[in-house]
Amino acid sequence: MNKKIFLLLAALTMSLTSFAQFEKGKKYLSATVSGLNVHYSGAEKWQFGIAARGGYMLADNWLAMGIFDYSFQQNGPKSLSVGAAARYYVIQNGLYLGAGVNYSHRCASGEKINDVVPNIHIGYAFFVSKTVTIEPELYYNQSLKSHSDYSDVGFRIGIGIYLDQLFPKL
Repeated sequence: MNKKIFLLLAALTMSLTSFAQFEKGKKYLSATVSGLNVHYSGAEKWQFGIAARGGYMLADNWLAMGIFDYSFQQNGPKSLSVGAAARYYVIQNGLYLGAGVNYSHRCASGEKINDVVPNIHIGYAFFVSKTVTIEPELYYNQSLKSHSDYSDVGFRIGIGIYLDQLFPKL
């Protein structure tokens, strides 16, 4: 019985890693959703956000990306941010570590706040096809304006697409 379980886990692991697409020259597109009651900061108890990302594999396992993010709180602050990040895929199995920086503009309590926000994240790219992934991710954003009010930690999930060419030839 133990042999069957081990062989099943080995086959599952091999099938998850067989689609690895982290080679130099790949293009990356992603849409993510964050918040969903699993986000917390000092000033905002609940927040919902959406983001678009685009990137390029500069070297094997190294992704550079640009980020556009919009988030809001019901009857509360809204924020818009743009930024850049890098991601390193730790072994060709989908586990990644990343860091970046965003420039954020918030409208909160009648005042407008501009902030620089360094961030780190850890996640996993689960391949559901040769090019499409589901990417759950934990993140921490460190506000340089006000650590206690605007720094936050949370969970987001996204769909990623890894392509050889952005627009395939017809």
